[in-house]
Amino acid sequence: MEENYIVSARKYRPSTFSSVVGQKALTATLRNAIATNRLAHAYLFCGSRGVGKTSCARIFAKTINCEHPTPDGDPCNECASCRQFNENRSLNILELDAASNNSVNDIRELTDQVLVPPTEGRYRVFIIDEVHMLSSAAFNAFLKTLEEPPSYVIFILATTEKHKIIPTILSRCQIYDFSRITIADIVDHLQYVASQEGITAERSALNVIARKADGAMRDALSIFDQVAASSRGAITYQSAIDNLNVLDERYYSRLVEAFKSGNVPEALLVYKDVRDHGFDSLFFINGLAQYLRDLMVARNPLTLPLLDTDEATREAMAAQGATLEPEFFYAAMSLCNEADLAYRQASSKTFLVELLLIRLCQQTGPSPIYSGAGEGQRLKKIEVADSTAEAAAPYRATPRQQPASVPPAQTQPQTVRPAVSHSPAVSVPSAPRVAPAPPARTPGRVAGRGHVSLASAFAEQKSEVSAAPGAVAPRHRNPVSEDALTAAWEKYMAANPKAHLLVNTMRAHRPVGCGDPSHPELFVVTVVNPGQVELLTQEKPRLLEFLRAELTNDYIDFKLDLNEDAAAPTAWSDRDVLNHLVETNPQLAGFITDFKLTLS
Repeated sequence: MEENYIVSARKYRPSTFSSVVGQKALTATLRNAIATNRLAHAYLFCGSRGVGKTSCARIFAKTINCEHPTPDGDPCNECASCRQFNENRSLNILELDAASNNSVNDIRELTDQVLVPPTEGRYRVFIIDEVHMLSSAAFNAFLKTLEEPPSYVIFILATTEKHKIIPTILSRCQIYDFSRITIADIVDHLQYVASQEGITAERSALNVIARKADGAMRDALSIFDQVAASSRGAITYQSAIDNLNVLDERYYSRLVEAFKSGNVPEALLVYKDVRDHGFDSLFFINGLAQYLRDLMVARNPLTLPLLDTDEATREAMAAQGATLEPEFFYAAMSLCNEADLAYRQASSKTFLVELLLIRLCQQTGPSPIYSGAGEGQRLKKIEVADSTAEAAAPYRATPRQQPASVPPAQTQPQTVRPAVSHSPAVSVPSAPRVAPAPPARTPGRVAGRGHVSLASAFAEQKSEVSAAPGAVAPRHRNPVSEDALTAAWEKYMAANPKAHLLVNTMRAHRPVGCGDPSHPELFVVTVVNPGQVELLTQEKPRLLEFLRAELTNDYIDFKLDLNEDAAAPTAWSDRDVLNHLVETNPQLAGFITDFKLTLS
């Protein structure tokens, strides 16, 4: 007669400490406690699902009653006590499911059984699974018995949600935290199971199963059975991703290559292929964000251990991640996060994702359209055709330079041919022309935050093109006082109301003179933590551009001074301001409630 089929999660459930996967430190501690006879009266095993909590509780209960334990501290599985346990007829080991037995009466029945001593063996072990499901009254009824049980009684409590257990229970137990099982350990164990079952399995396919299991060995074995059944004993990478509805990482790799080259059509075609295979767009966004995160940690040897995958995948992702700069990953992950938050309100989900891909393709150029700090967007400078070049050649405005003497050979200006002209050519003097000072930028354009006026963008473009390409703009050096600088500093904050972190930092730390007579335009901004240094360093080019234009002094500069010992000044958030207003004017609370007002 053919034997009944047993799923792998039950067939290969650990029966000794040596066979427990991924919990070496914890099992070693339990073995030492048994070997030295230092057994507590109550244990609490905590951890996520499928990591071996109940299995270790059973092995522990079997081992302390084993008549002939092995030198390694494992049960012998041959004595009468071990055989009774393996055949599920041991009277010394009782299991209680707290999810369905969570009342006070259930705990009272348990305490009555505690009074019965063991007929065989040394201990009676009570395993209470999902103990966090007990009611508050049941917890309180259990306290006295848990604290002072008979000498022959040991309690082992297991839970996936330790935070739901009352502190008085926690204080009476030795607590063991089970870690999530790594992908490498899961793959190795699945390889062993496949060899025992006579199944051929590609390691890349087992890696897909392990990632799908999310650190749970029981889930991994269940998924393994599912894929093995559908592939008739030959598990391949393609069969694994087809049966598990997993989005192949090769799609994400192709997208990253499209981002690197700025190939928008290729990125959109990859996304279409993903949709044609039936994958949800939100699932795609989250998968892309996770892949970008994995690439970021893989590119740096210091963070490579954060990538929980097999060695071959690590090497491949490290090679691809090294081709991109860290700034790309910061901006790309911020964009993915924004798309994830906006997805539920978007009327066209497909358009939202396509816009995300287009913006990601713009991140590797010399002037990305997104700052990468989560504070807004900025348009690229509009490219204009140079009148002296071919129509297809883009015009790039030259940066402002220091005044310098121009050799006579370079002083001859270019002759500009008007679009329509019937007058004779006009001779141009050889003296170099001086371009007018660039117009001061309006606060609304600072750092690319908020809305950008297309009219102002074209006006700025026109003023830049009107100057001769070889002209040098004069530099201004009007006197600057601390009061004027502070006023311009506050004006920049007012122009960026949505950059909350930046505004709070600038409000708490103002520039002061450095006292250097040789450089009166140099100021010092003292901050109290490295995060503020990084934030102001990123913002410094745009901030200086605004301050110099506002104060008509092209030599203004500031340096950052880190003083971690200083007490950080208290900056009020929008919520703090609102609470203060409500406290000083109680009628405002009713006004907010009546009109259903919220903070934006």
